[in-house]
Amino acid sequence: MAAAVVEANGLKKQEKGAGGIDGPTNPMVTPLLTDLYQFTMAYAYWKAGKHSERAVIINLSPSRACVFLEVVAFNGAEIHVSSERFDLYFRRNPFGGEYTVFAGLEECIRLIANFKFTEDEIAFIQASLPSSCEIGFYNYLRGLDCSDVEIHAISEGFVVFPKIPLMRVEGPVAVVQLLETPLVNLINYASLVATNAARHRFVAGKSKLLLEFGLRRAQGPDGGIGASKYCYMGGFDATSNVAAGKLFGIPLRGTHSHAFVSSFMSPDEITEKSLKSADGPNVCEDFVGLVQAWLSKLKVMRSSIPNFCAVALALNDLGYKALGIRLDSGDLAYQSCEARKFFQAIEKEFGVPDFGRTSITASNDLNEETLDALNKQGHEVDAFGIGTHLVTCYAQPALGVVFKLVEINNQPRIKLSEDVSKVSIPCKKRCYRLYGKEGYPLVDIMTGESEPSPKVGERILCRHPFNESKRAYVVPQRVEELMKCYWPGRSGKDREELPPINLIRERCIKQLEQMRPDHMRRLNPTPYKVSVSAKLYDFIHFLWLNEAPVGELQ
Repeated sequence: MAAAVVEANGLKKQEKGAGGIDGPTNPMVTPLLTDLYQFTMAYAYWKAGKHSERAVIINLSPSRACVFLEVVAFNGAEIHVSSERFDLYFRRNPFGGEYTVFAGLEECIRLIANFKFTEDEIAFIQASLPSSCEIGFYNYLRGLDCSDVEIHAISEGFVVFPKIPLMRVEGPVAVVQLLETPLVNLINYASLVATNAARHRFVAGKSKLLLEFGLRRAQGPDGGIGASKYCYMGGFDATSNVAAGKLFGIPLRGTHSHAFVSSFMSPDEITEKSLKSADGPNVCEDFVGLVQAWLSKLKVMRSSIPNFCAVALALNDLGYKALGIRLDSGDLAYQSCEARKFFQAIEKEFGVPDFGRTSITASNDLNEETLDALNKQGHEVDAFGIGTHLVTCYAQPALGVVFKLVEINNQPRIKLSEDVSKVSIPCKKRCYRLYGKEGYPLVDIMTGESEPSPKVGERILCRHPFNESKRAYVVPQRVEELMKCYWPGRSGKDREELPPINLIRERCIKQLEQMRPDHMRRLNPTPYKVSVSAKLYDFIHFLWLNEAPVGELQ
C-alpha cells in the first residue's frame, strides 16, 4: 500500500497506492475522515470476532431494523452471496427535479486504493477511544487495508435515479463500516453540485458559455475546489478558480472587477501610452489618443459601452480583437439587447467585421430562475458567470445519500420503516437501463444477482418495489448494465479504468442529451420509473411480511 509522505506544509500526501492509483486530491481525505462511532463499531466487531465477516452495503443511512434469516428462498432457489454488502444510494432527486448526475466516484476509489493508517493516526485513535480497548485492536488497524474490498459502481457522469445503487461495497464488515462516512461524504456534495450545474446548463441551452465564478462564495477551499471540478463535469465550460484549473485541467476564464476600473481617476494616470501592433514591428506611440479619437466618433450612450467600443476599435486598428463586455447589474435582458444593437451599428457604420457579434457576459447572483426569466424576456447574452447559487447549492444543501447493509454472510438484510420510502431493497442485485424505440431510457430495473439478464426484444415485467398496482411490461430495444467493477480487491476481476475529467464531462453531456425532455424540464417533470423484477418484488415482500411485527388487539 501507499507510504505516507509528509511535505513541508505538514499535510500528508499519498504516493500511488494499489493498482498505481493516486491518493485523494484532498490530503484531508484519510482513514480518519469518518465518524467516531465507526471506530466504536469496528472495535465491537473485532472484540466479537466478527470483523472479518464479509458485508454487502449499498449507501444508505445506518439501519435500525434488519432481518436475519438462516436460509431464505428466492422464488424457490437459495440466495448465494459471497460477502457482506452495502448499497450506497439516495431516496429523492434534488432541486425538485427527476434526475441526478452521479459524481465523486474517482475520489472514492483513490481513497480505497490508498487506505492505510499511519502510526500517528493509530495513536490518535487510541487516545480517543476508552482506555479499556485492547491493544490487539490497534494492531489489527495497523494491518488494515482495502485489499479484501470490492467496489461495483455506476460510471461517474451517468444520470441516476433514487433507490438504484450508485455503489455496492463488499468486504469484511469492520473495514467496510469504516468506509461508510467518507464514501457518503465524497459522493453527496459531488453529485449534488454536478446536478446543479447540469440543471443550469439545461436552462441556459447548449449554445451559451457557462462560467463557474463561485470560489469566493463557496464553503471554504474544499467546497470551492470541489465545486469547480464537478460543475465542469456537469456541463460548465470553464472556471475562474486557478487552483482547480491546475489540479484538473479545467479551462480558466475571467474578467476584471469594478475596483480595477475605479482605481484609475483619469487617462493621465496611464504612463505607458504606446502599444505594439499584433502582426508586426509597428508601434502606436499614443494608443490612448487613438482610443479618444474613436470615442469622439461614437454616439453617446449612458453606460460604459462606448468606452469599451472605443478601446476595441483602437485595438482592432492594431490587429487585436477585444473579447467582450460583462454586465453585472441592472436589467440584464434590456442592457444586453441595447449593447448588441450598439455593436451591430458600429459594425455597419465602420465596416468592422464581426463586431456585431462581440461577446456579452452576464453575472450578478444568477440562478436557474434568472436564466429562465431571461430566456422568456429575450436577451443577447453569450456567456453567464454563475457563482453563489451554483456552488453553494442554495436551493438544496444536501442530496441525502445513504449507506445500507443488504447482506452479511449470505444472509439478506432489510430495513423496515413506517415510511415506505425508507424501506431498503435487500440482497446483492444487478441493475439495468432499458431503452425504447426512440432511443430514450424507459426504466431502470433491479434484479437478483442470479436472475437472467433482460434481453433486447423480450418482454419483461417491471414492478414498482413497493406499490403492487404499479407495473408495466417493457420490450427493450437496448439493454445497458449499469454497475461495473471499479475496485476488485483480491478477487482477480478486471478493473474498470478511471477516465480523465474531460471524458467524464463528455459522458455526462451525452447522458443528459439522451434523456426524454419531459424528465428534464424544470416545472412538473415526469418521474422516471425505477423498478424491480417480478422475482425480486416477491422476495422483498416475502422478507417484509416475515419480519414486520404483527399487532395484537385486546
